[in-house]
Amino acid sequence: MENKRKNIKRNEILSLIITLIIIVLVNIIGSFVYTRLDLTSEKRYTLSDTSKDILRNLDDYVYFRVYLEGEFPAGFKKLRKETKEMLDEFRAYSKFIDYEFINPSESSDAAERQETYKILWQNGLNYYTETVQTNTGIQQILIWPGIIMSYRENEKAIDLLSGQSGQSQETVLNNSAQDLEYKLISAIKEISTTMKPTIAFVDGHGELTDLEVYDIANTLSKKYIIKRATLNEQLNSLMKRDLDSDSNIVIKPAYDAIILARPTEPFSEKDKFILDQYIMYGGKVMWLIDAVNASMDSLQNAESTMGLAMNLNLDDQLFKYGIKLNKNLLLAYPCAQIGLVTGQGNNLQSTLLPWYYFPLLGQASEHPIVRNLEAVKADFVSSLETTTSAPEIQKIPLLKTSDYTKASSAPVYISLEILNERPNASMFPQKGMTAAYLLNGRFTSLFENRMPASITEAKEIGFKEESVPTSMIVIADGDIIRNQLAQLDYAKKNNKRVGSPLPLGYDQYTNITYGNKQFIENAITYLLEGEGIINIRSRELKIRLLDMNKVNGNPMLWQIINVVLPSVIMIVMGIVLAVLRKKKYNK
Repeated sequence: MENKRKNIKRNEILSLIITLIIIVLVNIIGSFVYTRLDLTSEKRYTLSDTSKDILRNLDDYVYFRVYLEGEFPAGFKKLRKETKEMLDEFRAYSKFIDYEFINPSESSDAAERQETYKILWQNGLNYYTETVQTNTGIQQILIWPGIIMSYRENEKAIDLLSGQSGQSQETVLNNSAQDLEYKLISAIKEISTTMKPTIAFVDGHGELTDLEVYDIANTLSKKYIIKRATLNEQLNSLMKRDLDSDSNIVIKPAYDAIILARPTEPFSEKDKFILDQYIMYGGKVMWLIDAVNASMDSLQNAESTMGLAMNLNLDDQLFKYGIKLNKNLLLAYPCAQIGLVTGQGNNLQSTLLPWYYFPLLGQASEHPIVRNLEAVKADFVSSLETTTSAPEIQKIPLLKTSDYTKASSAPVYISLEILNERPNASMFPQKGMTAAYLLNGRFTSLFENRMPASITEAKEIGFKEESVPTSMIVIADGDIIRNQLAQLDYAKKNNKRVGSPLPLGYDQYTNITYGNKQFIENAITYLLEGEGIINIRSRELKIRLLDMNKVNGNPMLWQIINVVLPSVIMIVMGIVLAVLRKKKYNK
């Protein structure tokens, strides 16, 4: 019996020594080889390959000052925890990541706190007001869920909240946690990139003015160099022609991408040739084209107007590339609203009513450009169809109207009387119709077999019949990229200058922000950088929220399940293990 006890004791000591040795070896190996096990079904805690590459290529410190420290509601505490975990994950792939968490409300001096708030506001962060219970009672606190990121002499503000109109705070905070990798990696890439791509807004055919594209141009200028390029029938409008060391002419695009923002005047054949050859040499194009000339300005002093087909002389060019721009207007529901003034004299009042010519466009595919995108507001939009003239081109639908749609061919009679009609199925006999396409591949020149030998063989022209692999996006509404200008009533209420540009996608009449800016940003990012970063944003991460209907229906039951039941299970397991242990050693 004594020998048996000694053997048991010796085996236990040996097991302990072996276990300690294994733990030490695992830690030694772990210090040299980094690995993590992500057991979530959607790989929530695994960085994308794009993120890893960007982090590994850093050559100097990126410092994050995170203003999420202090006493917060549970949702913001979760966002703080997720942010810290994400930054720790970044550190695993780059020694140049460092951070600190700061409480902007830490000072007991009110003047000092206000000065801190002022600095954060001036640096581009937004605050949110929350009502919380404290030891002294209920009070309002300011929360600054943002980051000031520094890289060398550059700084950038990052708003961690992903604004979603009409969603609860809990959902917004969960969406914000989902978007962390995209926001932080995008910011790192933006602030650490020295050679920025160049984008040109094309002029010369009545395109949108600087004021009308001010907000998107200002937003894009943080990542890209923004210019204006006038098409004036000069070959070098969009191209560079240089001589190499052997005196050979080298031709390449002068801009990485160009935007045609709602042209209103016809393109000459020579300007079309310049556009065509820009594409053949790999240039990226975003076409925002109106097929029908219609605007709300015509309805300011009249109850009706006519929408007439536009003649831009671009139909054959787009057709050759694989897209047909239909001469129609789409009416759909749901749609944006406009104000209708009713009453007389001093009893005038404005009523918001659905305007079916402003349909809300949703995603037409699962492509990263539009995945998880909020509704995009369109103004007098037309439909697009693919053609058989470019079968080798990949054609991906991006935006479409709802399943309650009607297409009216030009000329279209547009009347305010439709505001009095309630939406019903008979009004919208057609299903969703596509209004934006992404085209990828090798495009064939519009001028193939059409040019004389003196042009096709001229080295200074460098005519190409087939493009290198490139991409373009065609959108059948030029107003999707146009920001509103502050009107008199809005300017007075918000202390703005009349005619000043508002954020893209924001509707001053309904105070709703649509997804126009995010769509344009995503589209440009894809054209210039490919799917890498866009794919991060579009990852499907499941948000496992409580079903509040069930919780509110029987709160006591769920409190017992979540609080009492786990304790009871642990007590029962402890008793069972104690009984089994007692029986074992009694033997």
